[in-house]
Amino acid sequence: MALGDALVALGGSFLAAGIIARLGTRIGLPTIPLFMLAGIIFGPHTPGLALVENPADLKVIAALGLIFLLFYLGLEFSLDDLVAGGRRLVLAGVGYIVLNVGGGLAFGFAVGWGTREAMVLAGVIGISSSAIVTKLLVDMGRLGNPESRLILGIIVVEDVFLALYLAVLQPVLSGADSFGAAALSFGKAFAFLIVLTALARWGTRFVNKLVTTRDEELLVVMFTGLAIFTAGIAEELGVSDAIGAFMIGLILSSSRAAPRIRQLVHPLRDAFAALFFFAFGLSIEPGDMLSVAWPIAIAVLVTVVLNVAAGVLAARLNAFGRAEAVNISLTVLSRGEFALVLATMALAAGLDGRLAPFIAGYVLILALLGPLVASRSEQITRLLPGRRRDAEAADPADPAEAGERERIS
Repeated sequence: MALGDALVALGGSFLAAGIIARLGTRIGLPTIPLFMLAGIIFGPHTPGLALVENPADLKVIAALGLIFLLFYLGLEFSLDDLVAGGRRLVLAGVGYIVLNVGGGLAFGFAVGWGTREAMVLAGVIGISSSAIVTKLLVDMGRLGNPESRLILGIIVVEDVFLALYLAVLQPVLSGADSFGAAALSFGKAFAFLIVLTALARWGTRFVNKLVTTRDEELLVVMFTGLAIFTAGIAEELGVSDAIGAFMIGLILSSSRAAPRIRQLVHPLRDAFAALFFFAFGLSIEPGDMLSVAWPIAIAVLVTVVLNVAAGVLAARLNAFGRAEAVNISLTVLSRGEFALVLATMALAAGLDGRLAPFIAGYVLILALLGPLVASRSEQITRLLPGRRRDAEAADPADPAEAGERERIS
């Protein structure tokens, strides 16, 4: 592709993603599915204007979107937050993962697309969208709610699981043809994680010296180089560029420059992540989603049921009432960036061709449905039987707190 054509395609992709997302956000929709929708509309598989004929032309740009997205998640992750939450928070997070990932794995085997495909579907169905969940809590003004700390704790536990799951999944997707080859591939991934974890634990002084500078321009150059370089090393080792980006973000989260890095990386994350979701949409043929409409519908139903069960369990473990259980269940319902990461890995590994359109349709529906129902959790709670009884039973000895719970619900 000539330079002029490449620049027009790239700029047009940014503009198309931005315009579609801007229209959607006016009615309260999250940006992730809208970026995907823009890629589908202006992709080669849809009649009309095709901004990019070959999705591979955006491969490197899309990879940067994934790198900055996972890098930012690593920056936001803190093991201290998980430890401070106590045993009940950890149990709630583990319970959520066991129910949802286990249910996703069962669904994956039920559709009969293959063992490797089932493992991908387990992660797709089992992990919620950190980006959408966090944005929902901020936009709805619920960060101060008592259950919001628990919701964020679940997200933290998911982030821990994410890194380990990618490390396990990578040798599976690489098509290792023997136990020894799979063990070697996993061993490399695990050793890579251990080295980076050790650096995060004992290399704080070195990391501080490397990135700490008063010059914001140099700070941006340094953390960008570290994120991309580490992701590249991870990819060369057959691990996953996503793991490398997440782990270097985790390492930098303990540095003195971490607050400034979080602020400075925002525009990079937002811009390139938009292209990551847009590029994924380019690879989807709308007709293919219709061919897997029933599996998508069943998976959405399974996800709703599993999230309600996990929300009720988490609420009971932390002595919350019905309203808080509804908020937890509906807030963590959305699926997004991690599902698309797995879809990208599945495409690269040459897995069943039905996976990509399935994941695209599934994410589109839940990324739209999640925010819509979460914003109406109070009305949904009122429709449930026994609400008044639960509110009164929350703490009969403390009328003021009971009144506050009733107000929140």
